[in-house]
Amino acid sequence: HVQLVESGGGLAQAGGSLRLSCVASGTISSINATGWYRQAPGQQRELVAVITRGGTTHYADSVKGRFTISRDDDKNTVYLRMNSLRPEDTAVYYCNAHVPVGITVAYDYWGQGTQVTVSS
Repeated sequence: HVQLVESGGGLAQAGGSLRLSCVASGTISSINATGWYRQAPGQQRELVAVITRGGTTHYADSVKGRFTISRDDDKNTVYLRMNSLRPEDTAVYYCNAHVPVGITVAYDYWGQGTQVTVSS
């Protein structure tokens, strides 16, 4: 079992920055990858960034160059630094942990979400 708790959301001005944090607890060693997703009003949840157990990162095209995902293993924390924020970044941001159950089966754990609102 993995529990994820996000923090750091809030209100920012366009062009501003925020840093989101996701603290994981439980069976940390079981996590193969962690990521950030977001869901805007009326939209489906979309992948924003992911970091694998080995440290490889991937970003959605819409945030590449502006957002940075990182991890502090000592603190069991994943971060999402968001720079050059735009109003379209407004969404609830969710932390995700991808946990393999078997070779071909995996389970995704989710945090409660943290609201990010960017005003123009």
